[in-house]
Amino acid sequence: MKKEIIGITRKEQYSPNHVTNDALILYRTGDALVKYGYNVKYYSEAEIEENGINAEYMFSMVQGIKGSEMLMKPEKEGSLIINSPVSVLNCHRTKMTPMLINAAIPFPKSIVIDCTARDVDYFSRIGAKKLWLKRGDVHAEHKEDVSQVSCVEELQNILIDFMRRGINKAIVQEHLPGDVIKFYSVRGSGFFHWYYLNGANKTIFSLPDLVGLANLSAEALGLYVFGGDAVISPEGEISIIDINDWPSFAPVRDEAATVIGKIIHKMVSNDEKLIK
Repeated sequence: MKKEIIGITRKEQYSPNHVTNDALILYRTGDALVKYGYNVKYYSEAEIEENGINAEYMFSMVQGIKGSEMLMKPEKEGSLIINSPVSVLNCHRTKMTPMLINAAIPFPKSIVIDCTARDVDYFSRIGAKKLWLKRGDVHAEHKEDVSQVSCVEELQNILIDFMRRGINKAIVQEHLPGDVIKFYSVRGSGFFHWYYLNGANKTIFSLPDLVGLANLSAEALGLYVFGGDAVISPEGEISIIDINDWPSFAPVRDEAATVIGKIIHKMVSNDEKLIK
């Protein structure tokens, strides 16, 4: 009898400009698992929020708080879920920021703030002329959720908008000059793909160091399927600026789906070398 494994799609509100790509990587992963002999069924994040689920094996792109909390119950009872709902919530910036800093990951100066904060000069506190203001929970629903700001008034206006939308916490982060790199990876597989998001200088850097920092970040958060962003300084130093759970892998979707399917299959088959 075939083992059943459940795939859970991400809510569209958590996939701004990537709804199709996010769905495709999940379904391609399911196709890879079918080739290993699994019976794959799909549910939506909205269905999980409403009804919960009880299954032994799941691969999930759930990103919201409610859906993640609904998945915690079966995980505590022994279900295998990739990515773990705990690791997904760890990617919410209010948790991720201190966790990466405590793990000694090179990371921009950052402060977790309450969106009701007013008349606070974070530029002086952080010591930067430019800052990034980022919502504190899910990565983005709108383009304004991650905004570069250059004055107190601009920062406060975005905080007011956050409050109107029910966002209570945010991150104020130092702007680091340099080349911005986006990467995709699957921890424990050797798979790593990167490209310049903004590579005006194309400064030479150590790729093994980038891979190492990415994997250390994923390990600190508990992720297996992940992506992120890094900045390469003019001196070639690497700083991680963001880690996200299960990105779209759009540039390398087919290869990534094969790798993700393989690692899930090995975990389901209890390959202890991968369960760390």
